[in-house]
Amino acid sequence: MLDSRLIGLILVFVPLSLLSFGGGQAIVADIQYQTVEVQKWLTNSEFVDMFAIARASPGPSTLIVALIGYHVEGLAGAIVGCLAIFVPSSILVFAAGNWWQRSAASPLRIAIERGLQPVAVGLIFAGLLVLVQASKMGTLQLATLVVCTGILYFTKFSSYRLLFLVASLYGAIAYAGYITV
Repeated sequence: MLDSRLIGLILVFVPLSLLSFGGGQAIVADIQYQTVEVQKWLTNSEFVDMFAIARASPGPSTLIVALIGYHVEGLAGAIVGCLAIFVPSSILVFAAGNWWQRSAASPLRIAIERGLQPVAVGLIFAGLLVLVQASKMGTLQLATLVVCTGILYFTKFSSYRLLFLVASLYGAIAYAGYITV
């Protein structure tokens, strides 16, 4: 029989799996809300740390669920969390993909595509807002976020080069004693 915490992982992540329009990034805000505010499995700081680890690791952004599951119930929690987040949406995508291929000219398909685009964008921005709020960014960090986003969006500047420059700048500012790292 499943432990109540494992059942809790299933009850939290299966519905989110089915709502992950736009990919895993689209449900980050909901994952944070459920795991920090509702279930109280994590603090905001722990969530941000796990999010950073999941984003730095190769693979989908929803791998944060494995970290959360491990935190909640060890290896069994990591496995249950991964199955709960990946299996339902995979089945749904498989079924929808079959229908999608057969209905290329369908007015319903065209309406669904147009209707879900702004929903996916809104969910991704909601996830960004939650991460900014949970990490308690200061003015310098928010300014860095805005400037770097503008540079990456409006130019062909390398993200790796930008990461190196910002890290060097922060290091120099910290070395001069203006900020603590």
